[in-house]
Amino acid sequence: MADRVATLSTEKAVVVFTASQCPMCHTVLSLFSDLSVCAAVHEVDQDLRGREVERELARRLGRTPPVPAVFIGGNLVGSTDRVMSLHLAGKLVPMLKAAGAIWV
Repeated sequence: MADRVATLSTEKAVVVFTASQCPMCHTVLSLFSDLSVCAAVHEVDQDLRGREVERELARRLGRTPPVPAVFIGGNLVGSTDRVMSLHLAGKLVPMLKAAGAIWV
């Protein structure tokens, strides 16, 4: 499963693993939408192997629940709190630019 998560996490500049009814997932996706980021979104609760993906994400993040899990440029950034902290510190947009996710 680690290979699958690694492959999925690099399919676009920004990849977000979510759950369909997760309000924090929606918050992260809204932020990326506001920044004009076209992220790849994988809803683990809609995936036949979603439980395995969740376990791998929980292992990588060191916490549960493991969603949202945000990857930028193939690197695990973290969850909502980390993404929002980076944004408030002015570090998220440069990170997204460096990954080729935005061009502004």
